[in-house]
Amino acid sequence: MKNGLVPIQVHTVVPTPRGCAVFLGNDEKAIVIFVDSMVGQAILMHLKGASAERPLTHDLIGHIFTGFGVKIERVVINDLKKETYFARIILRQQNELGTKLVELDARPSDCLAIALQAKAPIFVARHVFDEAMDRSDELKEISETLEKAEKDSSEEDEDNEVTGEGDEDMPGPDEGFSSSNPNVDEPPRDTPPPGKP
Repeated sequence: MKNGLVPIQVHTVVPTPRGCAVFLGNDEKAIVIFVDSMVGQAILMHLKGASAERPLTHDLIGHIFTGFGVKIERVVINDLKKETYFARIILRQQNELGTKLVELDARPSDCLAIALQAKAPIFVARHVFDEAMDRSDELKEISETLEKAEKDSSEEDEDNEVTGEGDEDMPGPDEGFSSSNPNVDEPPRDTPPPGKP
């Protein structure tokens, strides 16, 4: 652990009525960051090692970094204020003039997408990790539900191969998940519902 930083990884991304919940953490604890749907899909795509037909925004940023010889050193979720997370992205550029480190303020969602795309390490400041609510139980419930959905889907695929029937109308295991825990499907409390001030 470097200077009070906790190494973490992204576990999964779950759709919610107002965007996506990104579960991340380690063996000690799981935390949730709520992000908009577009960034949530980018995080999920990079998490699964998939790629889009054309470069998405985070892919383009990665290509620009590569073109200028910039490496993503690490990203750090460094603060939590009123249930809003803050992050920093640390970049390294090395050339004939020497090495330059740049630290930039960025949204945690963008940091996660860029870090996953570049396979860069992700950290959380220890005080943020300790303060954030532990969502390990929700993550376990989601993992079990997704495993069951994948198992049921593969069994159904085997049955359809025998009968020749398709399952085009069946939602995938990542589509429309809704936890029995209402907290998972809610954005941070400081985000008012639509139509309310």
